[in-house]
This record gives sequence, C-alpha cells and structure tokens, in this order.
Amino acid sequence: MATGHTEAPGGKAPFPPFQPDTFASQLVWFAIIFFAFYLIMSKLALPRVGGVIEARRNAIASDLAEAQKLKDASEKEIATYEEELAAARARAQAIGSETRDKLAAQADSERKVLEDRLSARLAEAEKTIDATRRTAMGNVRGIAADAAAAIVQRLSGAAPDARAVETAVDQVLKG
Repeated sequence: MATGHTEAPGGKAPFPPFQPDTFASQLVWFAIIFFAFYLIMSKLALPRVGGVIEARRNAIASDLAEAQKLKDASEKEIATYEEELAAARARAQAIGSETRDKLAAQADSERKVLEDRLSARLAEAEKTIDATRRTAMGNVRGIAADAAAAIVQRLSGAAPDARAVETAVDQVLKG
C-alpha cells in the first residue's frame, strides 16, 4: 500500500513531524504561528502585563511614601509625648516637694506646740517634785531629830536637850 508517507522499519508510520516530505511545510507554519504569537504577545499581552507591573510598582512606592510619612508623624508624636511626660514628671516632683515642705513645716509647728506643752508640764512637775522634796526634807529633819533624841536617850538614859539635837541634825544635813 503506497501512501505518500514512507514507513518506518517494522511497518509503522514514522512520527509526523519527522517525515521528510512534510518537514518544510511544518517549518513554514511554525514560523508563521511563531510570529503571530509574537505579535499578539508584544502588542496585547505584554503591554497589559507591563501596565500591571508599573501600576503595582507605583502602588508600592505610594504605600512606602505613606508609611514613611506615618512613621515620621508617629516619631513626632512620640517626641511630643516624651516631652509632655517629662513636664508632667517635673510637675509631680514639684508638687511632691511642695507637699513635703508643707507637711514638714506643719510637723515642726505641731512639734513646737507639743514641746511647749511638755515643757510647761515638766516645769509643773519639777515644781511639784521640788515642793514634795522640801516637804520630805522637812520631814526628814524632824524624823532625824526625833531619831537622834531617841538614840541619845537610849544611850545615855537621860532626855537630851532639844536645841542641841536640832543643831547637831542641822550640821549633819548641811554636810
């Protein structure tokens, strides 16, 4: 059976692109289709892809510029915040110092009032102690005179002279 094709060994027809009688026409159609695809791609598809890429590049650049602007604004706000925080800390420190000074002055005045009251009480207590001591010393003199008279009477058997006993007690008490 004779067709326009040569048969490969084993009785099978060869792969069509490798048939020598259709090879030249296949190359021509390959070139025509390649140039048609090239024109379609270069005139329609590639400009669209290039436009999308350029739009994306512009969007990224715009987003980066906006991000930088927002970063600068946030840094400015942070600096303002830190300045206000420092001022607030300084005001708090001043208020604390003022309050501490007021409380110290108030404590000093209350301490002085208390010291004055305690000094007055101490003076009264010293007067009371002094009066009690004088009374006790007066009693001691009397007790010493009575004891001395009793001792002299016991030792000598005779009643001593009251004036001599008082003179002797006065000399001993004076030192």
